[in-house]
Amino acid sequence: MNALKECLSRHPGLSRMGVAVSGGGDSVALLLLAAELPGVSVEAATVDHGLRAESPAEAAHVARLCARLGVAHQVLRWVRGEGRGNLQQAARRARHDLLGAWARERGLQAVLLGHTLDDQAETVVMRLARGSGVDGLSGMSEAHERGGVLWLRPLLGTRRAALRDMLRARGVSWCEDPSNADERFQRVRARKALAMLAPLGIDAAGLAATAARMTRARVALEAQTEASLADLVREDRGTVIVARGAMSLPPEIRDRVFARLLRELSGGEYPPRLDGLQRWIAGSGAKGGPFMGCVLRPEATDLRLFREYRAVALTRAPVAGLWDGRWRASGVTEAGTMEIRALGPAGLRQLSQQARAGLHPHWRETGLPEAALKAMPGLWNGARLIAAPLALWPNGWQLTARSVVTGPADSSLSH
Repeated sequence: MNALKECLSRHPGLSRMGVAVSGGGDSVALLLLAAELPGVSVEAATVDHGLRAESPAEAAHVARLCARLGVAHQVLRWVRGEGRGNLQQAARRARHDLLGAWARERGLQAVLLGHTLDDQAETVVMRLARGSGVDGLSGMSEAHERGGVLWLRPLLGTRRAALRDMLRARGVSWCEDPSNADERFQRVRARKALAMLAPLGIDAAGLAATAARMTRARVALEAQTEASLADLVREDRGTVIVARGAMSLPPEIRDRVFARLLRELSGGEYPPRLDGLQRWIAGSGAKGGPFMGCVLRPEATDLRLFREYRAVALTRAPVAGLWDGRWRASGVTEAGTMEIRALGPAGLRQLSQQARAGLHPHWRETGLPEAALKAMPGLWNGARLIAAPLALWPNGWQLTARSVVTGPADSSLSH
């Protein structure tokens, strides 16, 4: 099995890695392959979601295997809250968060995931069912970074059956998850649909090849999106100025430009839904409107994109912390409990009173829309505004923000 070595050759310098091991055949095979890597320190973790009675026994099985291999192993348990919603989605997010925290705590440079070529094909089928475009049909990526952790899927070109053949040859057992036969889950239905499509020549290998070609197309589209951002977008005091020419871009590039800006400005975990994004763009060119906690407002020659006040009205951060995922403050200190909050109507009211007293220029002299200033951060001590650097009253403070335009290059679209 050279797939793991080939993957790591594309990411040189990795010497401490983690493996996410559920106990199933794919992840157990990946664990064995990783444990055999020369010059690499490997650790393993199993997430116990507590959703099935068998999960503690599966975690114990992985622990015994790791002990035989001399690999450090840890069980990560999900403590589920009382919130309602999509349980499977919540479990996936919890798994990712738990593994990410474990990797950071252990100083691991990457986490290996056991997704196979069959998983890739099933993902393409599920996204076809949703009517996905290029991004969705490009399937799962071999590598992505999130939360300061590099996540790698080195087995995307390897068949599930080949991994199990390897385990049988080595006399290594694995656990079968009964949910893999439960047709309530879309992935199980996609797996069975693939078997039915095989006589038509639509098989896992072909769908995985399609995903690879779509990935090439996606990379080309991302390059054009980057060029359009450089030509047509600039930042202005925490807001984003978009040239009206962006509205005349080819629709695919235009949508990616706005998806990128919205995701970076709002800090959204997922890209916007394509249908909602397109409705918002169509309606915002003339009258402006909110979407994903942001507002796009037409101005004389351009469009201005900024945070919606309602989206940040309750957001608070300690004065030394990060506000709204972007802003940091630096300056003098004051007795009492200070924090970063949106200016809001109360902040603008206090600024107006101080301007009338001649303490500083009026906030209207910024030239920024009132709606944009309401959503801007200020330094507060209780109900008293201490400083508003973006509204012409720095009072010894400075606010700096992570760039929206030059942030991570991901303008993917969700269908």
